[in-house]
Amino acid sequence: MFRKVLVANRGEIAVRVMRTLREMGIASVAVYSDADRDALHVRVADEAVHIGPSPSRESYLLVDRIVDACKKTGAEAVHPGYGFLSEKAELPRALAAAGITFIGPDASAMDAMGYKTSARARMIEAGVPVVPGADAKDFETLAREADRIGYPLMLKAAGGGGGKGMRAVHSKNDLKGAWERARSEAASAFGDDHVYVEKLIVEPRHVEIQVLGDKHGNVVHLFERDCSIQRRNQKVVEETPTPSPVRTPELIGKMGEVAVRAAKAVGYHSAGTVEFLLAPDGSFYFLEMNTRLQVEHPITELITGIDLVREMVRIAAGEPLGYTQADVQQRGHAIQCRVYAEDPATGFLPSPGKIEVLRTPSGPGVRDDGGAYEGFEIPSFYDPLVSKLCVWAPTRELAMARMKRALSEYVVGGIRTNIPFHLALLEHPEFVRGRYDTGFIPRNEATLLTSGSTRDTGDAMAIAAAVHRALSDDRAAKQSAREAMGGGGAGAPGMSPWRLGAIAKLR
Repeated sequence: MFRKVLVANRGEIAVRVMRTLREMGIASVAVYSDADRDALHVRVADEAVHIGPSPSRESYLLVDRIVDACKKTGAEAVHPGYGFLSEKAELPRALAAAGITFIGPDASAMDAMGYKTSARARMIEAGVPVVPGADAKDFETLAREADRIGYPLMLKAAGGGGGKGMRAVHSKNDLKGAWERARSEAASAFGDDHVYVEKLIVEPRHVEIQVLGDKHGNVVHLFERDCSIQRRNQKVVEETPTPSPVRTPELIGKMGEVAVRAAKAVGYHSAGTVEFLLAPDGSFYFLEMNTRLQVEHPITELITGIDLVREMVRIAAGEPLGYTQADVQQRGHAIQCRVYAEDPATGFLPSPGKIEVLRTPSGPGVRDDGGAYEGFEIPSFYDPLVSKLCVWAPTRELAMARMKRALSEYVVGGIRTNIPFHLALLEHPEFVRGRYDTGFIPRNEATLLTSGSTRDTGDAMAIAAAVHRALSDDRAAKQSAREAMGGGGAGAPGMSPWRLGAIAKLR
């Protein structure tokens, strides 16, 4: 087993990985940019290495800085977290050349699944159902394929994901403009303007299957996660099991078998996620495979009891899974809400700034994976994720009630967050019934933004933050007065004003 692991990431995911490393008796190394000098992951780690200026392209995205940090600290392995370099095959190749282990899949598997058009071809060969679609190198080819497949269509960037370079096209007249916009966005986000076309499945759910594979050929699935609650193709709320009316144990078993087949087709080991579109009639289609740890992995841990980060470390060290598919059980219901520093009232614009007040929820079945603390400055250079709030309960109804309670206890002052939006979403009848699809937020965004929950909770949080600041200022004033009179604080020796004056003169 490794003695020291470098975590090539920042924020909540770096902290989350380091906590498991500590439980395993493995020393952790943080990397940080100028903006993250005082970040929580730097404080949690056993060691920390500065890797460059604040922009990620000058720090977290530089492979050579990661390799150099490993050499400097003696780290034997690297966990990439998610985002940044986590799906760049360049990183595991550079680490292998330096004799350092990558805690993730082989570069060849990342290559096979990283480019969407080649991944589609591999999945078709493996007998995995895919959405009808086609590659298109130029607009003339695209137009012909669009006529063959039929509208509505979805244009997608071949070299990336995360909702960038994606455009829905509902008629032939819209195709040229959508193609140009998708290419431009793909080129900006991924340095590659290649897009391909797929049939647009109407009112689908986005359901993904978590897989784990070791280096001995064993692969299991850890059931599903429903990620249909999305805004601009970015996930907002996730839950497991899916509340879809077409869900049956047989359907999830079949999807799991297909996901395992997809992983085996590329010789996959480590944690990975196979994403599907689930149609209202119960048919499902391969979307893509994420060759990394997912943002929403905690809810899978809550319903299976399996620490995915621990498993990734064990697998990278060459250990076998040690269990079979029959050993993996799904218990209860879990929900995750992504808490962002953003303001729903201004179109969800980021809300960077200093966190003046932070009170996170707790209690039975509540887990908050956070990367901030009171007094921390949310930087403007990165994704504004503050934390991932997760709950577990025996049933979906209890899980929803628990999440609403936890969100109502969550107090953040100094910045705006999307917590009120989450509360409004959880109270919406479509969500309560579980009868939603990927179009839920676009259809209901105006209602969600103007609901009483959104307004009232936002006001309540602002008031709570103001009260906390006032009380803190009052306590600070009283403490200063006591010190000035020679009183000092609780358990601390007093200091007279004469002594304070002497110190001032010495300076």
